Amino acid sequence: MFIIIGYIVVIASTLTAFILAGGKPLSLFHLSEVIAIGGITLGVMLICAPKTVLIKTIGALLGALKGGGPNKDDYLDLMKILYEMFMLGRRNGLLALDEHVSTPESSSIFQNYPKFLGSEDKVTFLCSALRPIIDGKIKPDQLEPLLKAEIDAKKHAANGPINVLHLVGDSLPGIGIIAAVMGIIVTMGVIDQGPMMIGYKVSAALSGTFYGIFAAYGFVNPLCNLIEFNNESEESYYICMSRAIGAFARGLAPIMAVELARRSIEAGLVPNADDLENILKSSTSG
Repeated sequence: MFIIIGYIVVIASTLTAFILAGGKPLSLFHLSEVIAIGGITLGVMLICAPKTVLIKTIGALLGALKGGGPNKDDYLDLMKILYEMFMLGRRNGLLALDEHVSTPESSSIFQNYPKFLGSEDKVTFLCSALRPIIDGKIKPDQLEPLLKAEIDAKKHAANGPINVLHLVGDSLPGIGIIAAVMGIIVTMGVIDQGPMMIGYKVSAALSGTFYGIFAAYGFVNPLCNLIEFNNESEESYYICMSRAIGAFARGLAPIMAVELARRSIEAGLVPNADDLENILKSSTSG
């Protein structure tokens, strides 16, 4: 929501200032400059990254527009899921977790949290982290480095769209200059047609520079920064999950394993220790 409001503020303040200075909004629009800048920018994106990264870039853009990043409810659901899984493993043995890990879509625990279940990456991470514990194929102190390596791989993959958008943001002012230079070349060809025609052509040329700078600093760069924040938020979510699972694997009581995870979360995104304990115990007793 805030990103839409921000874009509206950027556009409205720019147009307002332009109108107050005596400008006419329609004089800012020149189709040839838009086509040049839009086409060159698209070409740069197609050249700079493989198809998989471009697809992830589209996903990152959509996620930013939707307001990506885990919120308080997401973290609370995670705490409940972890606690329920850990309690089941403690009471009935680790093998009792096998049916939930093997077929999470039919798990009686996961089905209570549809938003979490709808995130394939998060479900896969949790199940693949618990699988070695259930199978007894790994020592407890070996699990967290394994999970850290997986989180690092996710972080590396998430940086792809950021790199693409950084390049686009850095390139747009230069692309705007290219469009402007082409406009000046056209202007030189009509210099004998009088001041009005020259003024119109120069205006069109300068709009290319305007588009490039405006798009870079008013839209692309802020959006890129937002995606970086979203990625850091997602990384914190996985780190929280890995710490709880690692603590459980080392033998900590379920409530303490979840508490360890809670302490790694940004303040304000989860309840305090006492409130969380009451919520977890009431959720399992219910």
